[in-house]
Amino acid sequence: MERARVDHQTKHDLKAAETGTWASIKETLKVGGQALLIALVVRTLLFQPFNIPSGSLVPTLLIGDYLFVSKYSYGYSKYSLPLSEYLPFTADGRVWAANPKRGDIAVFKLPKDNATDYIKRVIGLPGDKIQMKAGLLYINDVPVKREKIAPFETTGPYGEQVKVEQYLETLPGGVTHRVIERDGDNGYWDNTEPYTVPEGRFFMMGDNRDNSTDSRDLSSVGFVPFENFVGRAEMIFFSIDEGTPAWQIWNWPAKVRWGRLFTTIH
Repeated sequence: MERARVDHQTKHDLKAAETGTWASIKETLKVGGQALLIALVVRTLLFQPFNIPSGSLVPTLLIGDYLFVSKYSYGYSKYSLPLSEYLPFTADGRVWAANPKRGDIAVFKLPKDNATDYIKRVIGLPGDKIQMKAGLLYINDVPVKREKIAPFETTGPYGEQVKVEQYLETLPGGVTHRVIERDGDNGYWDNTEPYTVPEGRFFMMGDNRDNSTDSRDLSSVGFVPFENFVGRAEMIFFSIDEGTPAWQIWNWPAKVRWGRLFTTIH
């Protein structure tokens, strides 16, 4: 009898253990599912991560920077939301629209194919006249204030490290940011014809003025429609030296740019 009671108790304990294990698994799956749903909502509606593969926004953004882009800053368009065909877009192709501001760094879909992600700075607003003269930016025929500061070390046209001229540029409205002139003030795009920005479009430029394919090149980028904007760059959450894959965690102590982590973007 005693042996039977022991066997019965053992079976009961095993059953309880199995029930507890299954309950634990279900709870883990539930928590995991909730976390996945939250992450999906955040990425879809609030913040989307991007990484910087080119040097067009040096010195503000470097190759190897990873950043969060706020998708709600300009409202939503078919290029920033899935299932967008069911949304009540306005005439400008957006819902809850808020216009980009001069000086914003924004991600947009390249107008040429409406698919490739580009990131540049908003320089010209609808109706503005934009021109480059001897490396100096003119907005509505007024030269933008530019102050020369210490040179910046960057990659030259042949992959070599070079020191280039660096300036603080202050746009109308008060946004101050750094720009570099790798080829001095007489690079290919340092002298242009005037551009008049059409209604509903924006003029985008890189801070690396001699190494940026942007709105100055009408055949490659040109004026960017408002509906092509995906969001505004907000914060660098990770940064690693150019040429070092982010997944190589054993290189992080020496290669991560620790001072750039969690810095806001201006």
